[in-house]
Amino acid sequence: MTTAKISSALKASASGPAMQQIIALGALVVLYGFFAIFGNHFTSSDTFLSILGSSYYIGFLAIGMTFVIITGGIDLSSGTVMVGAALVGGVAYNVWHFPIALALAMVVLTGVLFGLGNGILIGILHLPPFIATLGMQFVSLGLCAVVAKVQTQTYPSLGTPDGGFKNVIYKWGDVPMGAIWLALFFGLAWFLLTRTKLGRYTYAIGSNEEAVSLSGVQVSYWKVWVYVINGLFCGLAGVIYAATFSSITPQTGNGQEMYAIAAAVIGGTSLAGGIGSLWGTLIGVFVISVLKTGLLSMELPVQWQQVLIGVVVILAVLLDVVRTRRLRRS
Repeated sequence: MTTAKISSALKASASGPAMQQIIALGALVVLYGFFAIFGNHFTSSDTFLSILGSSYYIGFLAIGMTFVIITGGIDLSSGTVMVGAALVGGVAYNVWHFPIALALAMVVLTGVLFGLGNGILIGILHLPPFIATLGMQFVSLGLCAVVAKVQTQTYPSLGTPDGGFKNVIYKWGDVPMGAIWLALFFGLAWFLLTRTKLGRYTYAIGSNEEAVSLSGVQVSYWKVWVYVINGLFCGLAGVIYAATFSSITPQTGNGQEMYAIAAAVIGGTSLAGGIGSLWGTLIGVFVISVLKTGLLSMELPVQWQQVLIGVVVILAVLLDVVRTRRLRRS
């Protein structure tokens, strides 16, 4: 596969999910309008901030997941890695007495190390992504609990000497700092995916891994980097998660990765690989956040969130299947 063909594949991959992105954006507008009419105080500024707040850590997870899915992979460990990394950071702060900044750096580093582990298992040892990340889910779930000695870890609250980190990371008065950080790292991820060799090979590997390998590209090397980037965003999600919830409970986080997968798929990223857009993923994140917040405003049980998000994901996958079949026929 020549550079010209890779560039052509990148353009096709970027334009492929355009219609699904339009549909997702339309669904977002319709959902917001529906909840604005039938929800309680849904159009208030507090509700808007709640929608933003629930999108932060899911957004970071979804950005990393988009890289992985575009290569034709999957990561079932990102939810437990996020919470596990936050747990390790809590141990660093409470037990090892690290400064809060260094403890938060430990959260990010833990995410990167788990991402590197996934990358080695998948890129170098050639394990199927489903199996490798399922195993890493249990490893991260148990190992981080061992580090914490199965103790809940708490981060400093506002008003305490170190509690100011919440202002910097999550919310400073009425300023949604989490949205600013999400936007900054979204820009970084977009640059990596659309303007670098890493991004070109990410799309190319998902489109036709065998052809990329036969062209002399070290597929294993680039796959490792993709999972390291995913681990980085899991760690960043862990920082936001710690700032949001303060108390981190061992052996939790399982299932959060499904929101990230759902956001990517809703936004047009194909589970078959080779097609995806971070802009679509961002739309998908807000679809999920509006749905979660809107159902709460209607005082419906939390279980309905899972039901309706599941329905939305199924519809998005059906659209993806139809699109993939049409592309193959053409």
